[in-house]
Amino acid sequence: MANNLESYVGRTVSVITVDGRQIVGTLKGFDQTINIIMEECHERVYSVSAGVEQVFLGLYIIRGDNVYVAVVGEIDEELDKKVNYSIIRAEPLNPVLH
Repeated sequence: MANNLESYVGRTVSVITVDGRQIVGTLKGFDQTINIIMEECHERVYSVSAGVEQVFLGLYIIRGDNVYVAVVGEIDEELDKKVNYSIIRAEPLNPVLH
């Protein structure tokens, strides 16, 4: 997977963690164990009763064992800016059971 991440460095990505969190930010780097460094990050917290809350995190490191394999993807920034997250309602993501 590390080879596949190389093309995402410097781009805005979304990472889903094994505990069900969605972290969005600019991928700055990673290592062979998929420890990920991101900047300008925020977490998108989903709720069925309120809009998506975006919690600012800033510079963020995600341990490789917390990254749900194959759920790191590039975000289309232009399209993402057009989404009104305040009206989106959704169940929070569930943790991944090993």
